[in-house]
Amino acid sequence: MEKEILLRQSGPSRMRWVMISFAFFATVLNYLHRLSFNYLTAKGFLHDIIPDDYFGYIGSAFFIAYMISNGFSGFVIDKLGTRIGYSLSMAFWTTAGILHALALSPFQFGLFRFLLGIGEAGNWPAALKLTAEWFPANERSTASGIFNSGAAVGAVVAPPLIAWLGSTYGWQITFAVIGVLGYIWLASFWFTYYTPSEVVKESKARIISPRILLKNRFVSWFTLSKVFMDPVWYFITFWIGRYLADVYHWDLVKIGWFAMFPFIVADFGNILGGLFTQYIIKKGVEIPKARKISVAIFGLVMALSLILGPFLITGPVGALIILAVAGFGYAAYTANTLAFPADVVPKSATASVWGIGSVGAGLGGVIFQSLSGVAIKNLSVQFNYGIAYSAVFIGYGIISLIGLAIVLFLTGPLVRNIELQDYADK
Repeated sequence: MEKEILLRQSGPSRMRWVMISFAFFATVLNYLHRLSFNYLTAKGFLHDIIPDDYFGYIGSAFFIAYMISNGFSGFVIDKLGTRIGYSLSMAFWTTAGILHALALSPFQFGLFRFLLGIGEAGNWPAALKLTAEWFPANERSTASGIFNSGAAVGAVVAPPLIAWLGSTYGWQITFAVIGVLGYIWLASFWFTYYTPSEVVKESKARIISPRILLKNRFVSWFTLSKVFMDPVWYFITFWIGRYLADVYHWDLVKIGWFAMFPFIVADFGNILGGLFTQYIIKKGVEIPKARKISVAIFGLVMALSLILGPFLITGPVGALIILAVAGFGYAAYTANTLAFPADVVPKSATASVWGIGSVGAGLGGVIFQSLSGVAIKNLSVQFNYGIAYSAVFIGYGIISLIGLAIVLFLTGPLVRNIELQDYADK
């Protein structure tokens, strides 16, 4: 903490903006890979061979891998350092993304989605470690919002880009082109990134084992909160194309142009969520209290929009607005929770803690992706697609309230844990 005060007094390096831009673009590419399959299966050949329930199961395959990988990726990144760890993650998920071009059956797509999940899990622990190394505490929510906005930007770019590539060159070429972009990022990052000299020792301090971290109140409850909170975003990003096709009968080109709207709005959430917290900190609100005020406000925005949305939606425009509000709330909420680990645990454990927390996110993705597929298939047969998706909207609103309650009331104060710091310093 003393180092952070001294760093703030001397002025943080301007190079921090170059470094956070790498995390931003990596997150954009992460989402391009993640979403390309979802949009390419909304209509056409891939839609015909992958029905709703199989689509849900393939989504679960991704999140099973995501969950497994998060169990160790954070510790590997803490051990190897940001430069090597981030590079390995990018190389793995980019290669897995290109392999999608070789798939011809639901099983093969499930296998390659599984491999994609293994690699993509490393993005957030690595980006979080990068943020902790380069930004002081009062700027972390803003910096986290910047790199996490890559998810929304990727989700904005994905529909028109994938629709154009897919309709012009075919789905195999689409997967290959996105892969090439990942290798360009990898080369640029490898020859540019370094850890600031003033935090090298702290970043390479003693690694804290999962057993010790999971005994910590913050780590265990934060992990559980992500089981209920993160699947909301996964539903919006994974199912929006299929939703617009199923309920409103849109084709891939129309989806490509209009599905970006909720993610443009979510992008504002990433930035404004962090800036709002930074603003109230400047007004005198203590950092731990400011974080929780922000997550309470933005978490409620997300939850209530999904619960009330089905009663307000009268057409595709209304549906996109509701999804946009929910996405804004989630993004602003996440911009603040991304700063939590660096507030509580030593820098040598920030990637590890986010990795553990993301195991919860992956578990939630596995459970709720499968449930979404089954619910939509069965309810659409019994009633219609409109009712099926409305029920799922309300369900996601309810589970996000559960996740928010856990963060607000069970994670404890967001202050540096002395026991974990002493352990790392030994």
